Amino acid sequence: MKSEVATLLRQIELECEALRRMMADFQVTGAHDIINHKFEAMTPLQEQLATHIGEEEAARITVETYIHIIG
Repeated sequence: MKSEVATLLRQIELECEALRRMMADFQVTGAHDIINHKFEAMTPLQEQLATHIGEEEAARITVETYIHIIG
């Protein structure tokens, strides 16, 4: 279970990093839709994480990861 949680946390980090890179290169046509799609890709990861650590904790970690990497 710990390795699955660690894998999910790493996937959330990677999605946030990809989102940050996309936001930095915002000149891409249709970038808003692409960025929105990338952000939404984190939802299933957060839901999977919630099955291990609970919804509130999964949401907190996802938001903190997002803020840490994007912010």
